Amino acid sequence: MARLTAGETAPDFTLPTADGGSLSLAELLPTAENGVIVYFYPAAGTPGCTKEACDFRDSLASLQGAGYAVVGVSPDPVNKLASFVEAEALTFPLVSDVEHTTLEAYGAWGEKKNYGRTYTGVIRSTVVVATDGTVALAQYNVKATGHVAKLRRDLKID
Repeated sequence: MARLTAGETAPDFTLPTADGGSLSLAELLPTAENGVIVYFYPAAGTPGCTKEACDFRDSLASLQGAGYAVVGVSPDPVNKLASFVEAEALTFPLVSDVEHTTLEAYGAWGEKKNYGRTYTGVIRSTVVVATDGTVALAQYNVKATGHVAKLRRDLKID
């Protein structure tokens, strides 16, 4: 799947949330002054994904203060996301993309290599969608640890 680049229109999505509702990019964009940070992660509750989610949680006040909303997307079922939210006290929405439709549309689903093995899965990625619905920033193959700090620097927050 092709990766998104700055200036392209970000694909809209409507996905089920960890709290049993649903969330769409179109409804989230008007709530954020500068845009929406959509981050894609492989699996709730794993060490790297937990570290990344907790980094977003711990940085949420400054991200929101800078005008950004945050949403996490994974292929996990809703019940696993709900457990993850509760276990880590996450304060931003997580959405479930079990069919990989949004992951594929954002270029965050594809071939990966790990310990010499090639397989298809989530490519840890972050896309910042501007308020006009275009991609402001797209980062692929990001590291779980330190990514949020780098994103804050890239967005000139702090």
